[in-house]
Amino acid sequence: MKITMINGQNHKGSTYHIGKELIDRITGEKDVKEFFLPKDLNHFCSGCYACIEDETKCPYYREKNIIMQEMEQSDLLVFTTPNYCMAPSASLKAFMDLTFTYWLAHKPRRCMFRKKAVIISTAAGAGTAHAIKPVARTLFYWGIPWIKKYGINVQAMNWDGVNEKKKIKIRKNMARLAQNLSKETLPHVSIKTKFIFIMMANMQKANGGSSHTEKKYWEDQGWLGKERPWKLR
Repeated sequence: MKITMINGQNHKGSTYHIGKELIDRITGEKDVKEFFLPKDLNHFCSGCYACIEDETKCPYYREKNIIMQEMEQSDLLVFTTPNYCMAPSASLKAFMDLTFTYWLAHKPRRCMFRKKAVIISTAAGAGTAHAIKPVARTLFYWGIPWIKKYGINVQAMNWDGVNEKKKIKIRKNMARLAQNLSKETLPHVSIKTKFIFIMMANMQKANGGSSHTEKKYWEDQGWLGKERPWKLR
């Protein structure tokens, strides 16, 4: 299994350790690639729309493409972000902004419809749900059909400060999730995803997309006809 881990922080805190706990417990042969934000991508989207016409024209294409190529080739994506003021970290939000062409409304990637993803967040108090929700929304609109969310109040500022009882609970939770992920099954694309995809296809047919290059992308994929990205070729 090929796994890409996107950490929404540079330091290896509680959220990172839970993500590693999960990955380490997944059975079978693994190829794991880790990225840390903002270290590996320290940019904000400038809204220039250059990527709509040509992805390579993004001012930050080189750094972004290194991450996206790993993600596109992976079976599982693991995202970690602590709760930052009832939201994901700014660096993870910036990363998601830079990937907006992957959304169903623009140029969705066929590979995303066969992936699994896990989003992990921790907080000293409350707020993990607020940090997870925007990330889950982005992944859904990438077309990813299987998204697992895990948030926990660790009542500590770092992993060393988490009490052993809570660590035992986390390990048990990660063991169960890893067992599920170790099964070699393709995720099922929901009716909601299919409905939105078809709606976006109709929008492209009616020239309602952002540019003619988007429509051509859909035409080249065969999606303006009967071809669908979730169908095995």
